[in-house]
Amino acid sequence: MVGQLNNLPVTECLKLCHRVVDGLCGREPPRRIDYTDTWSQEEWWKITNTLATAFQLSGGNNSSDEEVFVCLSELSSSHSEAVLNVLKARRKEICHALLGRTNRISSAILQDFDWQLKLALSSDKSSSFQTPLLSLCLDIREDGALKPVTLEMNREELNTLISSLEVTNKVLLQLK
Repeated sequence: MVGQLNNLPVTECLKLCHRVVDGLCGREPPRRIDYTDTWSQEEWWKITNTLATAFQLSGGNNSSDEEVFVCLSELSSSHSEAVLNVLKARRKEICHALLGRTNRISSAILQDFDWQLKLALSSDKSSSFQTPLLSLCLDIREDGALKPVTLEMNREELNTLISSLEVTNKVLLQLK
């Protein structure tokens, strides 16, 4: 999926990679709206998740340039060099963010969850619009306080959430 980066000019690829690292470090991540002409929403999520995972694994494992190049084999040489340059320049930030995230993850605990399936109906003018929605309610205990978090998502957003959670699980398993 990372091969889709070849659709961007190298300078835009650099910007995107830096923004992905920014997101990993707790700053503003890249915005989907900036890339709507380049990729679909599903492609966008796959590309940004793949990049984030690559940066996390490479930064956390202190991988060699050759190992990173193997992971970026789908990219042109200029694009893979751009990704590698971002990794080299920001490796310490990535490692620091991963250490901080591990500490934050251990302090936030999912206490309980509940879900409901709803059907969103439109007005009578367009009665054929029926969208199933999932309402996910999470009770998260963080720093001793219980915080309710409610998410409402359609099928596409749910698939994206599941994909993100699977990627996160893989990263956490590799960090152990």
